[in-house]
Amino acid sequence: MGNSTNTNTKMPKECRRSSSPSPSARQRILTSRNRFWTPEQLTGASSTAQHLLTELCRTGELRRIRKGLYWRGTMTPLGMAPPTPEMLSKKLARGFGIGPAGMSAAHQLRLSTQIPRKALVAVPYRAPKDIGSIRFLSRAARTGRSKVRLNEIEVAVLETLDGWDSVIEIPLSEAWERLQRIIRSDAIRPDRLAMAAITEPGSVRARLRSLLSDSGFPELAQTVRQADSRTVKTVVASLAFAA
Repeated sequence: MGNSTNTNTKMPKECRRSSSPSPSARQRILTSRNRFWTPEQLTGASSTAQHLLTELCRTGELRRIRKGLYWRGTMTPLGMAPPTPEMLSKKLARGFGIGPAGMSAAHQLRLSTQIPRKALVAVPYRAPKDIGSIRFLSRAARTGRSKVRLNEIEVAVLETLDGWDSVIEIPLSEAWERLQRIIRSDAIRPDRLAMAAITEPGSVRARLRSLLSDSGFPELAQTVRQADSRTVKTVVASLAFAA
């Protein structure tokens, strides 16, 4: 009879691939705090890594955020504390030109004391699916925000100017003065705001022109494209307190 192939021949140790997470994988997760975990971060087969994460979630050592994404936070009497809206939004929404929207923007800039039930986050692309305490709002047409790499405070300023008539809680004159101080602070790059404004709605551009001018940047204000006359008239009337 011919020689048969030995199918039980062992593969050299250096060529073998472990099908399970390393012994330290569980320990790495259990000793971590305030961070996200995904199967890709663990060694071994993805199905085995997923099994470990699911097991730790079932025992309360992890909190499931969505499929394939878990959170290791601080243990409380009520269970695993969830990630903050800020941490969650930064994990789920990547890139530049992302920041608080609407009432969340006004609250971050201290123009309102109201905290929305869900944190509102504006993204310059198709909005991710809402999750937990976060609601994403698409600003896909406002590509200038990502093109000039606006930070979250700069986005908050544009969002506040957009929702000016509905998100400001403090007296408008006080809000306008506070915005001027923000524009002159190190947290803002006025030239970037002016460049990003090219893709903003007319009402935002009109308010930004006035804000830049009142903040001591009249030449920069002139670089922001003028809105149509009807929009300008409406905005000027709403800013009569600043005259």
